[in-house]
Amino acid sequence: MSGKVKLTQIRSIIGRPEKHRRILRALGLRKINMTVEHKNNPAILGMAKKVPHLVRVEEV
Repeated sequence: MSGKVKLTQIRSIIGRPEKHRRILRALGLRKINMTVEHKNNPAILGMAKKVPHLVRVEEV
């Protein structure tokens, strides 16, 4: 696991559980179509796996 991953929020957090909201905030995502880059590590990938219906994950 090396390099970076690009995370893009694809759906709204309206009506989602508070846990999902906190995960997206921790990833740095606030709005739909917002994209952030993070190092490819187990912590980031684990958070992304908790909300796969809200984010798109791409390796850079």
